Amino acid sequence: MQDMELKDKVAIVTGSARGLGKAIATRLAEMGANIVLNDIPSSEAIESTAEEFKARGFNVIVTRGDVRNPEDVENMVNAAVEAFGRVDILVNNAGITRDTLLLKMSEQDWDDVLDINLKGAFLCTRAVAKVMIKQRSGKIINIASISGVMGNAGQANYSASKAGLIGLTKSTARELASRGITCNAVVPGFIMSKMTEVLPEKVKESYLNSIPLKRFGTPEEVAKVVAFLASSDSDYITGQVIHIDGGLVMY
Repeated sequence: MQDMELKDKVAIVTGSARGLGKAIATRLAEMGANIVLNDIPSSEAIESTAEEFKARGFNVIVTRGDVRNPEDVENMVNAAVEAFGRVDILVNNAGITRDTLLLKMSEQDWDDVLDINLKGAFLCTRAVAKVMIKQRSGKIINIASISGVMGNAGQANYSASKAGLIGLTKSTARELASRGITCNAVVPGFIMSKMTEVLPEKVKESYLNSIPLKRFGTPEEVAKVVAFLASSDSDYITGQVIHIDGGLVMY
């Protein structure tokens, strides 16, 4: 895969102010893509991320909005088209956790996680698909999680949202294939990030012992797989769920 494989392509990455989303946006930009950064309105990090990108010579615009809000999503897609003329890549990365045991989980904890992680991806996919159908081309990549495959105690809401995202991926792939659009999901295992740093040490140790490669992954390793799925090298791949988990789950 050539470094400028994505030259002149346009990529929207939701939840891209920091962490995994930032790493993905960085990798796509390094490969030549024009980047649409997106994060919640209250995000303080998104402007500094945009400045970093501009300092490296990347083409980037910033959009703020809540992926649960259809109007915000439409505004994000419209801003991308106005700035760059098209949308070639969508990475549905925005996500939150509200971890607690099932019996203690409030409806609000459930609704917030499902709305952002699953409904948000649906709204973004629906909005972008309208543009991609006119182009007769596009790449949609959903960031799922190992929790959506294995389940995880204390994460009924998060696991359900990510399992749902895998189902959304496969249905989208079937519906849009005839329009030249692919849709795939990546399933990160234990990846070092601010979200995973808050887990208790005993939980981290337990995960490490169950990973055949005996280490945690990095955001950059996930970003490289996303970049592959965003490139022409993956043109004959759709509806697939690719694990990036050090061998934690093997079929």
